[in-house]
Amino acid sequence: MLSIKNVSKYYDKFKAIDNINIEVEDGKIHGLIGENGAGKTTLIHCIAGIYKSNEGEITLDGETIYDNPDVKEQIGYVADSNQYFPDFKIKELVKFYKGIYKNFDEEKFYNLNELFNLDVNKKVKQISKGMQMRLSLMLNLSINPKLLVLDEPTSGLDVISKKHIMDLLIQEVEQRNCSIVISSHHLSELELLCDDISFIQNGKIIHQNSVDGIKNNIIKYQVVFDNTPNLNTLKDVLNVENIGCVYYIIANRDSNIKEQIKALSPQIIEEVGMSLEEVFIYTSIKKEG
Repeated sequence: MLSIKNVSKYYDKFKAIDNINIEVEDGKIHGLIGENGAGKTTLIHCIAGIYKSNEGEITLDGETIYDNPDVKEQIGYVADSNQYFPDFKIKELVKFYKGIYKNFDEEKFYNLNELFNLDVNKKVKQISKGMQMRLSLMLNLSINPKLLVLDEPTSGLDVISKKHIMDLLIQEVEQRNCSIVISSHHLSELELLCDDISFIQNGKIIHQNSVDGIKNNIIKYQVVFDNTPNLNTLKDVLNVENIGCVYYIIANRDSNIKEQIKALSPQIIEEVGMSLEEVFIYTSIKKEG
């Protein structure tokens, strides 16, 4: 299990992440969501053992990750920008990984390459960013990690490659019971992939729950009025959208917004589903406000 307890990281006086607490059980996928500059990549660097936190502790199965080669050998890390040796051929990079990671499975790499079809005789600098991302994922899956840490892993990929990668990640978790921490701006992908989600804003976790739990915290009503009343009288509303004669009113589920709307004598009032992306937007707006 990955355990992140009371972790903070400073750059001089700037606090990039502030008192982060996350636990990721074996066989689970945990998503990190936040705007650019929220602290996601700093947290990922701490999880991968690249940065040492100033406060708190990050452990894998009870052992500290930072400066611990035996534990780091069990962690695969795919960065949003992969800086491999540019003059290495892909097949040379495979041999390099095999020499570093005792559990590296060369056969698994080449089996994966039947799906992604990279020319192993090409140098890293000769392949596109999307191909480099595929290469990084293949290499890190082939070390058979206990924990896979992914920072924008579908960046620069086409739709088919994204689908292949999502299927591979789910398969890896199901077959080997490994854990995954993934950061992405593609919230529709995380919604399908993750068990749990942490929203990060200004270095702090502002919300953390299962995907369904997070989506259930906010409610959206589709409302039609005969004569539109003054909606400014509604309290605890996160947002109101209007398309023609239809109004969409978003609020926290634990508010009494339905009763308030009914008091305005609507012709139609109906709860409608929300995507993770919508929940993130309205949660962020609320926190900023």
